[in-house]
Amino acid sequence: MIKTSGLTKLYQTEEVETTALDNVNLEVKEGEFVAVMGPSGCGKTTLLNILGMLDSPTDGQYCFLNEDVSQRSERQRSVLRKGNIGFVFQSFNLIDELTVYENVELPLVYLKMPRSERRKRVHELLDQFRIMARKDHFPSQLSGGQQQRVAIARALATNPSMVLLDEPTSALDVSVQCKIINLLIRLRKELDLTYLFITHDLSLMRNVASRVAIMYLGKLCEIAPTVEFFQNPTHPYTKMLLSSIPVVSVEEKALKPTKIASRGEIPSPVNVPPGCSFHSRCPEKMDICTQVDPVMVEIGEGHVTRCHLYQGVEIAAPID
Repeated sequence: MIKTSGLTKLYQTEEVETTALDNVNLEVKEGEFVAVMGPSGCGKTTLLNILGMLDSPTDGQYCFLNEDVSQRSERQRSVLRKGNIGFVFQSFNLIDELTVYENVELPLVYLKMPRSERRKRVHELLDQFRIMARKDHFPSQLSGGQQQRVAIARALATNPSMVLLDEPTSALDVSVQCKIINLLIRLRKELDLTYLFITHDLSLMRNVASRVAIMYLGKLCEIAPTVEFFQNPTHPYTKMLLSSIPVVSVEEKALKPTKIASRGEIPSPVNVPPGCSFHSRCPEKMDICTQVDPVMVEIGEGHVTRCHLYQGVEIAAPID
């Protein structure tokens, strides 16, 4: 479905250069539900924008449906994106001046679908998402859950094969979050969709994702199948995240890594530490970590990690 190799994104201003993505290698296969997690500013949304062809990488390769789109023009990316990729955003991203019907219809207008076909498709979606009674309402007249249903209906209007979701439930009440997640799970099975889901909620992903990828300061630091990820975390940052998850049972507590206290603050993307970018906060830091940036290594089937604890790299003796 999608595959990146050495994906890098730099943002240049008059004063500084910021590395939003640094050598990201990620593959999402057809039918997968991949969750991408990490702290604010780690590059998750930049990655989603490039995978959704809303932006282009500075360097590296990005293949979508076996086609390299890395250096395509904005117009070429737009043509390929339409009908193939759907987007669901945290803030719903509905157009306030359009009704529910018009918001859901909009992608079909861009595809230049005949009006009669558009009407039929929109009515199907409004019925499926139980929002037909709200079709003439404006977004401001809807609850958060209703707005997100409209946003999901719009994302699926063109029958995309992949849906990119950026924190789609974080703005909702807990009870509504559950309903939206159940809806997304059902739709994925019924429509054979592929999901890439950005979130901060590790507990949520444990129950729905097929694989989990962790980012930190523009780099992937661990990728694993979900069961393996929670049972055998390897990267110190992953362990720190998992040890902070609240639990309600003895069984859940037994699966948690030993509590790891967070050390220091996340460095600025403008001033990333040399060597391993996590070394300034890592409780398992070694001398090599401050000098050499580790590479991803495979430690199990589908399980890769970027940490010197699993690489055995030695630093050459300094030259006098």
